[in-house]
Amino acid sequence: MKKGYFITGTDTNVGKTWATIALMHYLKQQGKTVVGMKPVASGCVLHQGQLHNDDALLIQRYSSIPIEYALINPYAYAPAVSPHIAGHHHPVDLDTLVAGFNHLQALSDIVLVEGAGGWYAPINSTEDISDLAKRLGLPVIIVVAIRLGCINHAKLTYHAVLQSGLACAGWIAMCTDATMLNREENIDTIKTILDAPLLGVLPYLENADFNLFAERFKSAALC
Repeated sequence: MKKGYFITGTDTNVGKTWATIALMHYLKQQGKTVVGMKPVASGCVLHQGQLHNDDALLIQRYSSIPIEYALINPYAYAPAVSPHIAGHHHPVDLDTLVAGFNHLQALSDIVLVEGAGGWYAPINSTEDISDLAKRLGLPVIIVVAIRLGCINHAKLTYHAVLQSGLACAGWIAMCTDATMLNREENIDTIKTILDAPLLGVLPYLENADFNLFAERFKSAALC
C-alpha cells in the first residue's frame, strides 16, 4: 500500500516547497519516518559536476534519513523554464520516476512528492504533472497561494484533481502576499467552495520558520 501525498499548487511559486517541508516537520513530530521527493526541477545550478535545485536540497536536508540527491530530484534542468522545454534533449520518463518513488517508499513511512508548477504543467512533450500524480496514485494536497485570484485558482485546481480520478486529502492556505486585503475572508470563501479539509494556514513570513508552520497542522487529519 502506498503511503504518501502528492503536493501540487495553484500555480508556480506558491510556496509548495515550504508547505512540503512544514508537512515533513509535522509528520516527523508524529513519529513517522518521512522523506521528500521533487521529481522534476528547472532552474538548477551546477555543483561539483551535478545540477542541483535549491528546493530539492531543502527537501533532502529535512528528510528523516540521508537520501542521495539523485533519488530526490531525478530530473534536474539548468534553464529556469518549463520542464518540457528545459528537458527537450533529456525528457522526463514516468517509469523512472515511479521506480524512484517506490525506492523511497521502501525506506520510509511516508513520502511527500512535490510537483513542478501547477497541476497541468507539462513535463515532457505529451505528459504533465497530473499524469505523474495519476501514476503514483497518491492523495493530493493543494497548496493555495492566498493572493488576488486565489479563489478561482483554488476551485480550478481542486476540480482538475478530482477529474483526474484522485482523492484530495486537503488544502493548505499559503499566505504569500503581505498586503493582501481581506485575507481571512478569502480563506473562508475557499473553505466553503472546496469539499476538502483546510489542513493549515501558513502565515506570511520573509524567511521560513518550519517549526512554526508545523504547528499550524496540529488539527490536520494526516497519517
